[in-house]
Amino acid sequence: MLHSLYRGLTCLAGPAVRRLLDRRTAGGKEDPARRHERLGRPTRPRPPGRLVWVHAASVGESLAVLPLVQRLLSVDGSLFILVTTGTVTSADLMERRLPGPRAFHQYVPVDLPGAVDGFLAHWRPDLVLWLESEFWPNLLSAIRRAGIPCALVNARLSEKSFRNWRRVPRTARQLLSVFQTALAQTQVEADRLRILGIGNSRAIGNLKYSAEPLPVDPGALAALTARVGSRPIWTFASTHAGEEAMAIAAHTHMLATRPDALLLLVPRHPSRGQAVADLLAAAGGLPFVRRSRGDLPDAGDAVYLMDTLGEMGLIFRLAPVTVMGGSFMPLGGHNPIEPALLDSAVIHGPHMFNFAEIAAEMQAAGGVLPLSGPEGLTAAVDGLLSDPLARQAQAGAARAVALRNATAADSVMDALAPLLSRVGIG
Repeated sequence: MLHSLYRGLTCLAGPAVRRLLDRRTAGGKEDPARRHERLGRPTRPRPPGRLVWVHAASVGESLAVLPLVQRLLSVDGSLFILVTTGTVTSADLMERRLPGPRAFHQYVPVDLPGAVDGFLAHWRPDLVLWLESEFWPNLLSAIRRAGIPCALVNARLSEKSFRNWRRVPRTARQLLSVFQTALAQTQVEADRLRILGIGNSRAIGNLKYSAEPLPVDPGALAALTARVGSRPIWTFASTHAGEEAMAIAAHTHMLATRPDALLLLVPRHPSRGQAVADLLAAAGGLPFVRRSRGDLPDAGDAVYLMDTLGEMGLIFRLAPVTVMGGSFMPLGGHNPIEPALLDSAVIHGPHMFNFAEIAAEMQAAGGVLPLSGPEGLTAAVDGLLSDPLARQAQAGAARAVALRNATAADSVMDALAPLLSRVGIG
């Protein structure tokens, strides 16, 4: 009943959704050159032979899928892989990181029946792998009607989402019946998915552990390393609105005892660079330059605003201490594995619920420093900068946790073997 109502409403919603896409395009949240992909009109022809469609909602999920894409390509030399995401940032990332030409990116269509039907009619995937927990009813229902084998991979389902789905058990079962198997990050989530109707649900581990260390441009690293020299450096990485003020306050206090300290301030969305620059200018007393303008910091600059895309590998290699953004606001945090693999000691706030198991395992190993709020930021960062042995021990413990769990992608491939064989892959 609920799904029929949803489908009926979305059949009528086309004009409103197009206006929304117009507003998002004007605001830089959609790619104007590829807007028609969002409406189910792809920009490239379907390649010949077997095609696996992998859907990863945004940046974190798309990075997690890269090791799986590599393994899929390695088992079948004729296979093509279509990766869809829904954000401009993740699209830019995939264009640079996917191992083409047999793996390529398109935007996921909006969940309108016409857009969904156009997308599937064009691509005709042989297998669908759906990452984490972004469930679009029209898309999933169309996959089921087409009889395309489908698996939920790296599945994550919060307690809140689980409670919401349990209020509509018939709708949940109907929607999730598209998945022949669910490979969850933890046993708790596997049990939740089984209760909701995916009988073949099991815990495999988190694909994010299988990611390779983030890449870096050697020339950019050499140039920036030479410019900053031996200055004490820390980064507040992937910040959201509200967290930049915390970074500014912490760094202002630090400069009282470390006048040569340099903060690498990295907004999660580079499009917010001007807003963050305005905030820095209003604060006063913190000279800064912006990477998006091609600047490098001089000795007199206290902050380097890195409002660019795809340079986290550079940032984590340069900064021995990383404060994880998204964790001091109730947003769920960001991936601590990325700095851990590059030996940057991680500090995070109280809101790491999107990475709860990873953060808990790293904390148990002494691999992260959790804070209850921004008040302790200056002391925490200064303490790690002052004690290289403690800093290296913490970073090493986090890296060991990541490496210990790095076989998750192999476990996923083993679990997917029956589905891959069913569609003739491998």
